[in-house]
Order: sequence, then C-alpha cells, then structure tokens
Amino acid sequence: MSIFGSIMKGIFPKAEATTLDNVDLQDDVAVAEVLQETVKDVDVAAILTALEAKSGQKLNWKTSIVDLMKLLGLDSSLSARKALAQELNYEGDMSDSATMNIWLHKQIMTMIAKNGGVLPADLQ
Repeated sequence: MSIFGSIMKGIFPKAEATTLDNVDLQDDVAVAEVLQETVKDVDVAAILTALEAKSGQKLNWKTSIVDLMKLLGLDSSLSARKALAQELNYEGDMSDSATMNIWLHKQIMTMIAKNGGVLPADLQ
C-alpha cells in the first residue's frame, strides 16, 4: 500500500474497511475516488485527537508531518517522507527536509479535506 493510502486508511478506517476491499491500494487516485464517494464530513481533528489521547504521547500532528505519521503508526523516517513526497509529486529539493515536511503536511491536509475530512479552520 502506498504511504498516502496508509494515511487515508488511518484517518478514514470505516470507509477503508467497507469499500476499499476491491480497490488497488497502490492506485492513490482510485483510493481518493472511493473515499470521496463514501466518506462525508468526517471530523478529522476528533479522530486524530482521540488517537493522540490513546497513544499517550504529545504529538504535534496539526503542523508536523512526522508527528502525523507517528500518530497513524506509520514510518516517519526521512526516507519514508521522501517516498511520500515522490508519491505526491513534490518538485522541490528533497535535501531541504524542513521545506519538504511543510509542503507534505499542507498537501496531506488539503487531500484529506478534498476527500470528506472536516478540518479546523487553522488547518485549511
């Protein structure tokens, strides 16, 4: 499964469990289309805040791609983030990890919102 697909699965688990069984999870466009058709108005902040409380860690998922990935139980290493950047067609310098991380977080939040995720105003 792609890293992007894993992020979406972590945030939209009910949609994944019921509708992604017949979708190629390596095809992020197909995953996004299924989620868009089946997931409406999901309170992303509530889901992620509950996951954070359950984890017992203080993670800054609202601004950090590293913490968001950790919260979802994903590999947040630099190599994993570079792979995610490639999946999302990042055109910047991958050796500038700070800029890449900011871009990744913004892209993920935008894609979550486009796929039925409701985000607080400060994340839009």
